[in-house]
Amino acid sequence: MLVLGIETSCDESGVALYDPDRGLLGHLLHSQVAVHAEYGGVVPELASRDHVRRVLPLTRELLRRTGARLEDLDGVAYTQGPGLAGALLVGASIAHGLAYARGIPAIGLHHLEGHLLSARLAAPAPDFPFVALLVSGGHTQLMRVAGVGDYELLGETVDDAAGEAFDKTAKLLGLGYPGGPALAKLAETGTPGRVKLPRPMLGSGDLNFSFSGLKTAVLTLLSRRVPDAAMRADIAAEIQAAIVDVLAAKAVAAVEHAGLRRLVVAGGVGANRLLRARISALARKNGFEVYYPPLEFCTDNGAMIAYAGALRLAANRLAGVRPQAGFSVRPRWDLEELPAAA
Repeated sequence: MLVLGIETSCDESGVALYDPDRGLLGHLLHSQVAVHAEYGGVVPELASRDHVRRVLPLTRELLRRTGARLEDLDGVAYTQGPGLAGALLVGASIAHGLAYARGIPAIGLHHLEGHLLSARLAAPAPDFPFVALLVSGGHTQLMRVAGVGDYELLGETVDDAAGEAFDKTAKLLGLGYPGGPALAKLAETGTPGRVKLPRPMLGSGDLNFSFSGLKTAVLTLLSRRVPDAAMRADIAAEIQAAIVDVLAAKAVAAVEHAGLRRLVVAGGVGANRLLRARISALARKNGFEVYYPPLEFCTDNGAMIAYAGALRLAANRLAGVRPQAGFSVRPRWDLEELPAAA
C-alpha cells in the first residue's frame, strides 16, 4: 500500500511516500525560513501562499525521484490539525483533490501523532508501549503511548512550550529567526552557571512544565545592564541548561511513573544536542532505552504523516471503515480526542 503524506501545518511544506512493505521510499521538504525571517516570526498568510506554490511541485519531484506514479497511490494522508488554518487548508484540499481524482481514500492526521510515531521510522524502532517527550515550538507534553491512537497525557506545559522559551529568549538577545537553533549555537560559546536562572517546576512533584518565567528572568537580567558578547553567550548557555535540566528530569520521572523502560524524544527541540546527550546519559544511569527520530524528522515533515497515515489507512481497510465525504481542518485539536486505530 503506497501512501503519499502531505504536511502543511505551519511554515514547512513536506511530502513523502511510504509503503509498509518497502518502508520510506522518499521525502522532500521546503522550509519557509527565508520567507518569514524579515518579520521575525511566521506570517500565516505568507505561509499559506507559499504552501500553494510548493506542494504540487514537490510532489511531482518526489514521484520523479522515486519512480512512482500517481496511479500507484493507494491513499493520501495529510495534516488536518493542529496548526495554522490557512496552511492546513492548502494541504487538505490538495490531498482530497488527488484522492478524488484517483478514487482512493484521503485521511486527515493529527500533527502530534505524526511526531509521536516518528521515531518508528528509524532502526531500531521502539516497540509499544513507551513514554514520549514531545517537545517543540508549540508543544511540550509527556505522553504514554500504548499503540496507534492510544495516548494518555501524563504532563504538559501550563504556559509557554520549551521551544517558545528558546525563541522568545533568542529575540531578547537580538538573535535571528528561527531563534531556537541560533540560541543553541550561541550557547556553545558560553558557560552555564555564570548567570543564574531558575529551573521552573523542577520540584513540583508532578509531570507538568512551565517556561514563561524563564523569559521574564532573562528580561530582568537584561534590564539591569547592557550585555556584552560574553554575557549574551552565558545567558544563552544558562537558558539552554535550565530548559534541558527540567525536560530531562521530568522525562525520567515520567518513565518511572508509567512503569515503562522505553522513552521517545520527538519534536523540533528533540534535535537539541545537549538535550539528547543529557537524556541518553540518564537512560544509561537508570536502565531504560531512549529513542530519537533521525534529525531530519524532528522538525515538521511529510514522512511522519505518510507513516502514520499508512498505519491508519491499513487499520481502516481491515475494519471496513469507508472514507467520509468532504473535509475540514482543525487548527485546535486535543491529541487525546483521537480514536484508537480501528
